Amino acid sequence: MDIDIAGPSRPSAIHLEAFMLRARRLVMALSALALAAGTGAATAGPVQANAGASAGAGTGAGTGADADARQLGFADCPTLSELPEGADPAKWRCEAMTATGHLTLGRVEVPIDRPLAITFAEGRVDGEFRQVFGAMAATPLRVRGTPLSITPRYGGYSDFESNDERRGELDLTFRISGPGVPRGCSIGTDAAPVHLVLKETDPSRVVSPDPLIVAFGVADNRFAAPGTSGCGRLGPVLDKVLRLPTPAGVNGIDLDARVALRSYGAVG
Repeated sequence: MDIDIAGPSRPSAIHLEAFMLRARRLVMALSALALAAGTGAATAGPVQANAGASAGAGTGAGTGADADARQLGFADCPTLSELPEGADPAKWRCEAMTATGHLTLGRVEVPIDRPLAITFAEGRVDGEFRQVFGAMAATPLRVRGTPLSITPRYGGYSDFESNDERRGELDLTFRISGPGVPRGCSIGTDAAPVHLVLKETDPSRVVSPDPLIVAFGVADNRFAAPGTSGCGRLGPVLDKVLRLPTPAGVNGIDLDARVALRSYGAVG
């Protein structure tokens, strides 16, 4: 759905004309940027971007244990009732990860200055490793030189069981927002997200024994990025500006992560 119009009546001609004017201005601005990129005017390389204003998980007020839980991200842990049937709380734990780093999608290079936050539970049921996803929070990443921002979002799949091949896997979509950009405009969709296979770049080390916090580095520089979806008439312009789609080897994400761990058996 490109435009969300409330109520049964059609928009007035004035409102429709104002919307189209904003959309045309955005198209003209992005077209100019695309033209500059295509003629070599952007000689400084890929577009740089900075993280937007803070708006993440775990920032609520609290006291004592509640405040500690929110600060570490445990407020978003799956509840005991959300664990699989037969899960022993004493053998399950919640992991709250925050990560900063760098993201490259097409010609856009985005420093992730404000942490991504991901929370999930893991353990075993009848000897089989199981996981339950909790929540993901991220701030919009502003694309310099444009009125656009992109926001990483959970794409519906995660697997954080480490092995010799990778540290974990994660599906993401990237919501695109800006003046005149339709709701639902994104890079990747829930049906076809961007799939990351994260490999370890820095081995785990203990940052704090109580509460237990470990740090490590991960990266994936081999994933493909699709063209935009749900962007209406702006789609071709955005694809040209962002240089999408791009094949594996052009994009990348590098993260420095910290994970706080807490046993469900310790939850009172």
